[in-house]
Amino acid sequence: MEVNNGRRNVEMKSEHIPDWTKLNLDCLFDIFSRLSIQQRCVAPMLVCKTWMNVCKDPFLNSVFDLEGWFLSSTETSNRWTSKFSEKVDSILMSVAEWSEGGLKVIRVRHCTDQSLLYVADRCPNLEVLWVKHCPKVTDESMGKIALKCPKIMELDISSSYALTRECMGVFGKNCKNLQIVKKNYVYPTEVSRFESHENYMENLSIFTLGNIDAYVISRYMQHVKHLELRFSTMTDKGFASICKHCVNLEYLDLSGSPNLTMDGVINGISILKNLKEIKKPNSTAFFFIDLL
Repeated sequence: MEVNNGRRNVEMKSEHIPDWTKLNLDCLFDIFSRLSIQQRCVAPMLVCKTWMNVCKDPFLNSVFDLEGWFLSSTETSNRWTSKFSEKVDSILMSVAEWSEGGLKVIRVRHCTDQSLLYVADRCPNLEVLWVKHCPKVTDESMGKIALKCPKIMELDISSSYALTRECMGVFGKNCKNLQIVKKNYVYPTEVSRFESHENYMENLSIFTLGNIDAYVISRYMQHVKHLELRFSTMTDKGFASICKHCVNLEYLDLSGSPNLTMDGVINGISILKNLKEIKKPNSTAFFFIDLL
């Protein structure tokens, strides 16, 4: 009798265990929308076909944001390898396909031209593009995105040193809604921390191009409102050009820019009637903590 009672109790308990695979679609969408893209790819997609199909729904794939994961992860040693970039590319291309043209936000690091060329052909509604610390991203893919994704409003190409001034120019000419531009640099003395990554060492000459960036911005990005140029080698002359032509600026971050003088900054911003906040060149509060 004890054995039978035990079996009966087990059967009764099993009847009250919910079958999570049979949740209705509204519940699944609500639950999965609270997960990051990497969380959805690691677990829910592997449970059953229904869950996998929900994870691939365009509704859940309008945003591709890995920035939080990159900032919180402590495993950084393999990020500069080709194998790691291939994984990032694979996930980004999958999301671009699943979005069915609805992908609007991309925040990624260590991707390559391969995934961005794929995005350019499939995501015309893209509005936010972050490709920070992407040494294998070139003007080829970014130029194509600028031409095929004219709705972009926010661009961050910080520390992606293969990109040239032509890249910024083509975005300025084709993306008329561009409001936020970030082109921050790794501070030169910090580069030695990453001697294993040859691109940082080979592209130190980028720090001599601050004024060229300034002239490109002043010529092609006159509608920008938020501008970040941390650790730029831009001089007072280059900054004056930006202030003269980008009169709608509301936010400026010039932290750690050694060639700017306080007189030059004050004279430049005196004509910016809409400026609400500025991080001045001597500010160290924003020293790069997200180098990887």
